[in-house]
Amino acid sequence: MKRVLEIFCLMLCMLTADIALSEDGEQKAILITGASTGIGRNMAETLATEGHFVYAGARKQADIDELSAIENIQGIRLDVTVQEEIDAAVEIVRKEGRGLYGLINNAGVSVAGPLIELSEEDLQFQIDVNLFGPYRVTKAFAPLIIESKGRIITTGSIAGVLSGFFSGPYAMTKHAVEAYTDALAAEMQKFGVEVSVIEPGNYNSRISQSRIERLLASGETGEGSLYEDEIREMLDDPRDRSRFKEPDEVSAAAVHALFDPKPKLRYLVVPDEGEARITMFVGIAKLLQMNESQPYTFDREELIQILDEAKAFAESRARPPSD
Repeated sequence: MKRVLEIFCLMLCMLTADIALSEDGEQKAILITGASTGIGRNMAETLATEGHFVYAGARKQADIDELSAIENIQGIRLDVTVQEEIDAAVEIVRKEGRGLYGLINNAGVSVAGPLIELSEEDLQFQIDVNLFGPYRVTKAFAPLIIESKGRIITTGSIAGVLSGFFSGPYAMTKHAVEAYTDALAAEMQKFGVEVSVIEPGNYNSRISQSRIERLLASGETGEGSLYEDEIREMLDDPRDRSRFKEPDEVSAAAVHALFDPKPKLRYLVVPDEGEARITMFVGIAKLLQMNESQPYTFDREELIQILDEAKAFAESRARPPSD
């Protein structure tokens, strides 16, 4: 019931935000990277349906054309690893004259494998898209967002808290996105720009399938690896995510982050209680590990007091101190 109420509240916020925009007669322009499939595509279609104008970034011309055929969406070529395409996208948005109210850094890839065998090239690819991508795109579009006193959102993941076997490369970048969000939020306060990170759990997307396709295309078989059995098992399992829910709840969180007067810094959006529980459990376990056997260890009562203080701070929607 609690989860149902949370989703209802997000949907209600989305509705009321759209009404407010309709009343002032202003159509907001939003740019989304990685909008061809999955979460990005769902966000683009959701915002367009609500009457906003979406610049939908994609790498392939077929995807650009398909996106442009949707009302209120203009597909643009935007590979977040290519500075020339980012700069060209900025010029397109400037020349259109709509300004830019929102930026959603959504483009992402997943690289999986053992860290002691992973090639530097593969790790660089992972970081280049998931971390340097938001950095490059936000830096390029920051003047437009500052001018509109708009919003910046990055799609993180529960992997920003969780990590484990073969998930190191992906989780490393999503952990970094958490730090990036905190610092950017503090730095953009002076300009009246709100910054948020959305941390989805398992929803329907092609990210896992794309990962396996890249591994197979590279000729990976696992032969000779210390993890040969595990790699072959991973390659034999396509990880078809179509069994998961459509990411409508993630899009609802994005709408809230874009248009609510007091957006959250973090939006944990998961499809079930189990994913919420494991994310909270691991996050708290890390804090307890930090607290263990250090010179200023807090006992249980002191930790509960800190928890209560942190809860009150979070509920106040205040930003964390910049120092």
